[in-house]
Amino acid sequence: MRRVLVSAAHKSSGKTTVSIGLCAALKNKGLAVQPFKKGPDYIDPMWLGAASGRSCRNLDLYLMNPDDVVSTFRRHSIGADISIVEGNKGLYDGLALDGSNSNAALAKLLDLPVVLVIDARGMTRGIAPLILGYQAFDKEISIAGVILNNLGGSRHESKLRAVIEHYTDVPVIGAVHHDERLEIVERHLGLMPSNESSESAERIAGIGDAVTSQVDLDSLLQLSERPALEEKGSFDVAPLPVREKVRIGIAKDRAFGFYYIDDIEALESAGAELVEFDTMKDARLPDVDALFIGGGFPELFARELEANASLRGEIRSKAESGMPIYAECGGLMYLAKSLTYQGKTCEMVGAIPGDVVMHEKPVGRGFVHLVENADHPWPCSAPKKSVQKAHEFHYSSLENVPPDARFAYKVARGHGIDGINDGIMLNNVLAQFTHQRSIGGCYWAARFVSSVARIKRNLNGKSEERIQA
Repeated sequence: MRRVLVSAAHKSSGKTTVSIGLCAALKNKGLAVQPFKKGPDYIDPMWLGAASGRSCRNLDLYLMNPDDVVSTFRRHSIGADISIVEGNKGLYDGLALDGSNSNAALAKLLDLPVVLVIDARGMTRGIAPLILGYQAFDKEISIAGVILNNLGGSRHESKLRAVIEHYTDVPVIGAVHHDERLEIVERHLGLMPSNESSESAERIAGIGDAVTSQVDLDSLLQLSERPALEEKGSFDVAPLPVREKVRIGIAKDRAFGFYYIDDIEALESAGAELVEFDTMKDARLPDVDALFIGGGFPELFARELEANASLRGEIRSKAESGMPIYAECGGLMYLAKSLTYQGKTCEMVGAIPGDVVMHEKPVGRGFVHLVENADHPWPCSAPKKSVQKAHEFHYSSLENVPPDARFAYKVARGHGIDGINDGIMLNNVLAQFTHQRSIGGCYWAARFVSSVARIKRNLNGKSEERIQA
């Protein structure tokens, strides 16, 4: 079983670009490549999935228990020639002082050899103590190779190779020279999503060619050989039974694209048929029983969203008439009355009371602990957890919220809507800044589907009563 963790000494070392390139290069060799991303992230997985041709899966030691991590990794590695896990931040970085949710901890859990991507700009002899320190810090971690990144030229590469060979026993398996053509535009939430870029396929191909020519892929394949992992538990999405299938419209376009593949699968497993719609191009909603509007960058497409007045009006009308709608972060922003970004205000759907304002610095960022209020609208057959872990990352705030607004959650850690509450509720709309995942005892997807089915049955029952009358 071939598997490897691509990590770094610190964030912005180029490990995402290298990981994208490895996925593309190995795919071009005819190998089946399964990508994974450590931690909560939507954007990197889009690029990794596009480069490999297989959906990228997230592995999170904070939101998932270890058995679920192992089971998820094993299950989705089946049929792959190699599994590539891209780390987040640095190898030893993490929330816990003991490193229990770090990239290194994930490497231990999954027996992953580590390829360290080092941004070598301005470095020569100093690279040796960096590598030696990372080796010495935790002897249980196998740093199997390094890929030098952002090199200044062949002379710079020769010096670094000589230093590393002289002072360490870590092989240099790649040396990627600085090339602005390989860079992916960054913005406030990280890299630009691949679903926004018409040139993403071309960019991926270029990165793949660069990695093919500057990384020893055979050495990577050799060092990635590891014994098969033992089974540890099973991944449980805990679907709630529904009496009938439901159709849920899901916003999928340049403005909204932040969806975890395991959530999509959990929705379908619970009985939902997902029907995609475009918030900027579609004048009408598809024939659906409910809506799911995930995160994204609505602020960058605010004018296009405002211009589609017919769709905004229909969504507002559906919300007022009781259609179930679930929205996360960008979806909440879209459902608000207005959105102000860089001094310009655009009208949004108006399905929830409040106006969204974008700020220069993050309002809420990191992991969130939610405590569910008693009047949360979704049914739950499984025992509720006292605290539900999730995550948020938003530069926006919801302002002018009426004092009598109802909320689904109290926020024990994080910011949410106002530092105290998250999940504003109106009619059958639930909109929040927090992003949930159907893992680790959080069964939001199945609960949402069950709620949609219940509301649909009630509406059908009322229609039958009117016909009989």
